[in-house]
Order: sequence, then C-alpha cells, then structure tokens
Amino acid sequence: MSQIISLMVHGRSYQVTCDDGQESHLTKLAQHIDRKMAELESSVGQVGEQRLLFMSCLLIADELFDAQRQVDGLKAGRISPQTSGSAAAAAGPAASGEQATRALEACAQRIEAIAARLQGA
Repeated sequence: MSQIISLMVHGRSYQVTCDDGQESHLTKLAQHIDRKMAELESSVGQVGEQRLLFMSCLLIADELFDAQRQVDGLKAGRISPQTSGSAAAAAGPAASGEQATRALEACAQRIEAIAARLQGA
C-alpha cells in the first residue's frame, strides 16, 4: 500500500508517494540532496532556489556517473581493485587513510571545478 510522506529539502516540504518501507530510504535521499544544496550554496552563494537545486542535481548526477564508470571498469577488469580501495584496506589503516584522503581531495577538486563552471553559466 502506498502512502504520502513529507520530505524537507532546503527548508521546503515536498509531498511524495512511496511504498510501505521506503520512507527511511527516501528521507535519506532527501537529506543527501539537502546537504548538497547547503554545500553548494555556501560555495557559490544564493543563486536562486531553482538554479541551486539544478546545480545540486548536476553534482549528484556527476557522482553517480563516476561511480558507474568505476563499477563498469571493475567488471571489465580495466580498474584494479587497488583503485577501488580494497587493496588499501588490506594493507592496513594507514594505507586506507591515505587512499581516502586522496579520494576526498580529488572529489573536492572536482566539485570546486563543477561549481566554478556552473557559476560562470
């Protein structure tokens, strides 16, 4: 049986219909979008809610596409498990921490580059 739930994004309430048991998942998705909007707003300022939402969606889509490319690369054997972090985890916490730091720095640089391109659009 479906039900209507309220999700908050950027201070606005959105009513959506979902199947039983999906409430928590949809709430987490809305929270992710809300965080992206807040991060983006702090870096580019208030550019209007609609544009901010669109820019946030672009960032999330970019993350999704990158993750899908990595999964496809792993499946095809083009990316070693080392790149995905499992070898670093096997090497110990220090290697895993260094890998995570590099990955976070790369993500931050990509987000900044995307935000700069969007701000100029």
